[in-house]
Amino acid sequence: MRKLYTGLAWTVAGAVVVQAAAIAFAFGGMLNLVSEGGVVDKALLESFQAAGVGELGFMIHGLVGAVLIPLIALTLLVVSFFVRVRGAKLWAAIVFGLVALQVTLGFSITDVPYLGLIHGANALAVVAAGSVAALRVRRGRKIDTAERADTTDAADAPPAEGASPDAVAA
Repeated sequence: MRKLYTGLAWTVAGAVVVQAAAIAFAFGGMLNLVSEGGVVDKALLESFQAAGVGELGFMIHGLVGAVLIPLIALTLLVVSFFVRVRGAKLWAAIVFGLVALQVTLGFSITDVPYLGLIHGANALAVVAAGSVAALRVRRGRKIDTAERADTTDAADAPPAEGASPDAVAA
């Protein structure tokens, strides 16, 4: 389960990179069309007849961002309940929350274009959270119920005879 969790977390981060590449391709193609005297309007975007203009980038950005990444983030959250590593559930929840915010911002940009600033910054937060989630689980220690009981008992017990009260229990 740890490998699955790690793979899903890295996939979320990688999919955001695909998002960035797709939207850069789309806008690069659109700017190329305009620089050659073309006009970009609603009719052109809805007709899907702007071959070579990068419209495929808009479709990739939309599908990956609205469908693929949210599904992977939800799967990561579900898998986190079966991974016995400290912080797995927390970081999966953070990733899922950031992805939910990202999707909401993405669909709200047409009404409030300034949300695009937050949308771009939040994309970086999704990459960071996905990376941290993957790295923490890969390097994390397993949690056993016996280990938890030993840790709480050791914290409550007085120091052993001859041991310094500042000594760390192994």
